[in-house]
Amino acid sequence: MPPRNGLDIGDAAPADLTLSDQGGAPVRLADFRGCVVVLYFYPADDTPGCTVEGREFRDLHDQFAALDCVVIGVSVDSVDSHRKFAQKHALPFLLLSDGDGRMAQAFGVLREGIADRTTFVIDRDLRVRGRFDQVKPRGHAQQVLEFVRALLESHRMLGG
Repeated sequence: MPPRNGLDIGDAAPADLTLSDQGGAPVRLADFRGCVVVLYFYPADDTPGCTVEGREFRDLHDQFAALDCVVIGVSVDSVDSHRKFAQKHALPFLLLSDGDGRMAQAFGVLREGIADRTTFVIDRDLRVRGRFDQVKPRGHAQQVLEFVRALLESHRMLGG
């Protein structure tokens, strides 16, 4: 496997970067300290693979929420594009507009101006606990849900 760029397991996530969500509200990862965060980067709104991935996270949203886990999608698309995409597909989670690629660059997933399809699982202390590269959209949300369940179970087993 080729070496990874950017953040890896155990690294602190950039908590103070502020991006706008699909409603224009400012959002920072620090806002979610105390929750598990699934941060998934995707190339573009309303494209076939990104739509499949978004819908699958939508369909499992209640199961993530039951685990006190927040799902957040990030791409370089505009706030307006995100709003339309979220409305069209009834996406119940945040989509962050990373128009200048700052967040994708901080995570090491920006390539040629767009984000690689990469997902990070960030723990309650804002440390990376899982990283999925070269994601295939179909079935990915289920894979991440199973990872989050296992992570929380291992944390519980360790007395956390």
